[in-house]
Amino acid sequence: MKLQFLGGAEEVGRSAILVDDSLLLDYGTLTGNPPQYPVARPDPDAVVVSHGHLDHVGNLPTLLAGDARPPIHWTPPTEELAHTLSRDTIKLHGGTYDCPFTEEHVRRLSEVSERHGYGDPFDAAGYEVTFYNAGHIPGSAHVLVDDGDTRLLYTGDFHTGDQRLVAGTTDRPDADVVICESTYADVDHPPRDEVERQFVESVRTTLWEGGTVVVPAFAIGRTQEILHVLDAHDVDCYVDGMGVGVAKMLRRHPEYVRDAEALRSAMSNARVVTGRDGQRKRIAEQNTVIVTTSGMLSGGPAMTYIPEIRGDPTNKIAMTGYQVEGTPGRELLERGRAEIDGRVMPVAARAEQYDFSAHADAEGLRSFLDGYHGCEVLVNHGDDTAGFAADLRADGHDARAPELGETVEL
Repeated sequence: MKLQFLGGAEEVGRSAILVDDSLLLDYGTLTGNPPQYPVARPDPDAVVVSHGHLDHVGNLPTLLAGDARPPIHWTPPTEELAHTLSRDTIKLHGGTYDCPFTEEHVRRLSEVSERHGYGDPFDAAGYEVTFYNAGHIPGSAHVLVDDGDTRLLYTGDFHTGDQRLVAGTTDRPDADVVICESTYADVDHPPRDEVERQFVESVRTTLWEGGTVVVPAFAIGRTQEILHVLDAHDVDCYVDGMGVGVAKMLRRHPEYVRDAEALRSAMSNARVVTGRDGQRKRIAEQNTVIVTTSGMLSGGPAMTYIPEIRGDPTNKIAMTGYQVEGTPGRELLERGRAEIDGRVMPVAARAEQYDFSAHADAEGLRSFLDGYHGCEVLVNHGDDTAGFAADLRADGHDARAPELGETVEL
């Protein structure tokens, strides 16, 4: 088996791994200004997608240019999320370098789609492939690829701890080789209940002081998780952006969430913002909580709310996700300023960050890999993949970190 790392090696983003020039695992985008794409556009016989985040599906429609029509295999939520993200990319960036595909390419996704549930083997480009629950977001999957001689486990993004939206992964399929993500390989997440306690206490304090809290959150997974938390602690809120549509979609697939009734309750607790007739500016003046995209302040409704609240230190911006270097969210946390309407502006509102990560941390990664001693481990999807691979070797693993563009023979 031959693996070519077209993206996601020594970096977080644009995941893309080509197996034997035939089977493509993910084909994503690296968020930034400008965005970056996999280092090559392959012509695979089939595509298998681990989950519906931009860094894993953001560039998929480009594979359907010309006469190419490889089947795309995914879980039902992943398919719907990929469509949502692709349409949003066209809406925001259509006709520019930031959107390398057209509406026609997106339409073709439905023509080649093949849906599969967890634990049901299927054929893709002559390989037997099976999805296992990865515990990252609804529909996320570990991908097991079996060619009859080698069993390759591509972890995708995964979490071993429980979230309110999805339970942590417990699946450990037999494998000979593991491609393992390492986003938080050097981090130990604090206990989730403690993160929730601090977050809710901070929100309530700001409301008591008369301020407004803007909670930038990723539309997929994080928005719904934060709505669960606020509902569980009886904190009323508004919700704005793509996360509303994602929540409605997830309610159509209750088998992919931890508690369908809790999701229904969380959505009922939140007042949905339509954005009509200056509604967002009026809401920003209220003593309230607003959960909104985008999670890195790189666009979306958040960039209507932030200018309205930025000048008052009573207000708060509660960041809830990983902030990629070079994004406005990272700039805000590190320097107390953000790019708004093309201009860098100081922000007096207090900016805080909370670790609601949906990725396994250092302990979670090691506990997962404890079941794969004796297997070759290829580390990807991290800022220091080589460092984590060295740590794994010190623990007795046969581990290394492929470089971007490298081909690995198994």
